Amino acid sequence: MLFSSLEFIFRFLPLFLICYYVMPAGGRNAVLFLGSLIFYAMGEPFYIFLMLSELFINYGAARVLHRLQTNGWRRFWLIMAVVCDLGLLFVFKYFDFFAENLNFVLHRDLLPMLELTLPLGISFYTFQMISYVADVYNGTVKETGTFLEFATYVCMFPQLIAGPIVQYKEVAAQLRKRTLRLPAFEHGLELFCLGLGAKVLLANRISIFWNQVRGIGFASISTPVAWMGAAAFSFQIYFDFWGYSLMAMGLGYMMGFQIPRNFQVPYMAKSMTEFWRRWHMTLGRFFREYVYIPLGGNRKGRVRTMCNLFAVWALTGLWHGASWNFVCWGLLFFVLLVLEKNVYGQWLERLPFLGHLYMFLLIPVSWMVFEISDLSQLWIYLKQMVGIHEAEVLVSQAQLLRYLKEYGALFFTCLLCVTWLPVRLYRKFRESRWTVLACLAIFWMSVYEIQRGAANPFLYFRF
Repeated sequence: MLFSSLEFIFRFLPLFLICYYVMPAGGRNAVLFLGSLIFYAMGEPFYIFLMLSELFINYGAARVLHRLQTNGWRRFWLIMAVVCDLGLLFVFKYFDFFAENLNFVLHRDLLPMLELTLPLGISFYTFQMISYVADVYNGTVKETGTFLEFATYVCMFPQLIAGPIVQYKEVAAQLRKRTLRLPAFEHGLELFCLGLGAKVLLANRISIFWNQVRGIGFASISTPVAWMGAAAFSFQIYFDFWGYSLMAMGLGYMMGFQIPRNFQVPYMAKSMTEFWRRWHMTLGRFFREYVYIPLGGNRKGRVRTMCNLFAVWALTGLWHGASWNFVCWGLLFFVLLVLEKNVYGQWLERLPFLGHLYMFLLIPVSWMVFEISDLSQLWIYLKQMVGIHEAEVLVSQAQLLRYLKEYGALFFTCLLCVTWLPVRLYRKFRESRWTVLACLAIFWMSVYEIQRGAANPFLYFRF
């Protein structure tokens, strides 16, 4: 079920909140856990059993780790839990990719294709479980909590299927005791409306242009249209992900939780290093705390640091999808971050204009590597962006002008909204009645667009 669906907005959410608020404080975790299972089941009922199995395995491992004193046995149980989590993730998400490439290399059908449907949110809730068990092992989580608290933490529907990746210690106190306040509920409603607007009014609309570019065929588009298409997808994934993150935070406030921020105006970064401190912040934190630092971080010399960075970015690319374009996407960031660290990063910091220009060019290019899974088509698109045309360009000058006229205002609006402007306006006028009126207007405009039946997928549900 999508947050930006009429079924969620007018059926599931009101009924859930009524049950949640009338329930005494001691029973709210049970309501939230059961409500989250219903929310998940409305999308994929069969895979509830997979998620419940992982819940029991990881909670059991955490309880054993909490009681054991022998380091060798504690390490054994940690490894067993992580192997189980990553093994299931591998089977459902990566096995066919691995089998296909192995069969290709060996020139024989050694492994069959499983062709399993990817369970919604498996990459997110798997990482949350790994972080929980690892934190119990490291001692940063002192109390494992009850099974219901752990299950509620993992399955909480605002962040279940598209993040953010919440650490248990961030919500442990709130799982035990939280206060429902009207100002927090109002703030949550405002964030939900703003996120809904970002998703429906911006991401969904700008995706129409990107789909038109795909429909023309990459070999037939002109260089300006190629850049417009790349910019359109860059805006689409930004507002899709930012919108979902805002809605998740808003729903958390409504239920008495403070879900961590996952976004901080990343397109205003002056380098790719800064971009990754602001984009999908909880994923970056996971790889830093549970992969990069355990591998040695930057403490064991330059060569080892480069190897650790390579591992992190290869895994970051693969986390997003089982395809070579995602691997290339992750390694592209590895190369850029190494260059910024060792060659030209200081100039980007000293000359902000140069840094913004650098990001203005690289962000659309990087998102094309992310989006286009067929590497031959990706190569064609990148050549179109630099003016290398190997086929007849079908988009005439008149057609380009029509695109600018039809989508120009939307592009300009998107450009303004990826700056600090909307954040600063909201902070300045948050207590004003105009903010309430603006949120109401955004909400009903979004509902109207949803009711019209426009395309409404969340991009990050793929991962």
